[in-house]
Amino acid sequence: MSLRSSLMMPHHENGRIYHGFNNGSKLAQIYRKKHDYVLPSDEEENDRLDLQHHIFLLTFDARLYNCPVDKSKTMHNVLDIGTGTGIWALDFADTHPEASVLGVDIGANQPSFVPPNLSFLVDDLENQWAFSHKFEFIYSRMMTGSIANWPRLFEQAFENLNPGGYMELADISFPARVDDDSYPENSALRRWSDLMLESAKKLGRYANSAALYKRQMIDAGFVDVVETIYPWPTNHWPKDPKLKELGRWVLQDVGYNLSGISMALFTRGLRWTAAEVEVFLVDVRKEFKDAKIHCYFPIYVVWGRKPDTPSSS
Repeated sequence: MSLRSSLMMPHHENGRIYHGFNNGSKLAQIYRKKHDYVLPSDEEENDRLDLQHHIFLLTFDARLYNCPVDKSKTMHNVLDIGTGTGIWALDFADTHPEASVLGVDIGANQPSFVPPNLSFLVDDLENQWAFSHKFEFIYSRMMTGSIANWPRLFEQAFENLNPGGYMELADISFPARVDDDSYPENSALRRWSDLMLESAKKLGRYANSAALYKRQMIDAGFVDVVETIYPWPTNHWPKDPKLKELGRWVLQDVGYNLSGISMALFTRGLRWTAAEVEVFLVDVRKEFKDAKIHCYFPIYVVWGRKPDTPSSS
């Protein structure tokens, strides 16, 4: 077993399983500081990620992606970065048998039995990419807080696309928003949302990175960049039937999983104890379920195209 492999083995922390960094050596601490991933890597989290896939399909009216890549290119090679459980890659491979799909993630949480046109790779996307071929489509979903250097990631994605290929991202951004005066005074939900930003920043990550994707993609060389923002309500408060259903699912996805989403960020970034986190989250959960609070998360969908010919500038 390599040194890097031993550092990346799962470990237990505050009752959950996380990626790697399972020893207290100085080298492990340095590696952890550089590659901190703050969400659990266990069955409970895998179930949440698969539920989240359903929410995205509901948001996008059953579409797996939104960009017009299928109208402009034959998709021979497709890359799913941060594939998680691999559920998006599985659906894509099933519906696009002509494409060879590769899902990459820092953890090996994907199934063993997959379509013949799908494979998975465990690797760190913050390292130099070294794929054997280029892609017509690169997809990423819910990677906010996972990448320290987004401009570099967009540069690598651009370099690894064939001319005319597309990259698309779908991501949440903090803080959560309220467009009226329904936040209660001294709101625990508002404070939690702000602390998610603060704790991520202390770990060298940015929970509001999605708001910068459009500019960073343009800076990396992408053209025809489109940004659309979808609301994910925190519960069933909206009157619109689709948003009301979305809110019920978001409550299951986020509201009932606040401990797993918050624990590593708050204990590592803010130096809180696990007990302090759990006590704080009691009131956050109450407000998350309160339909009188009209709160929602902005979901950014951003896509862009690599030009068919190199820029002359």
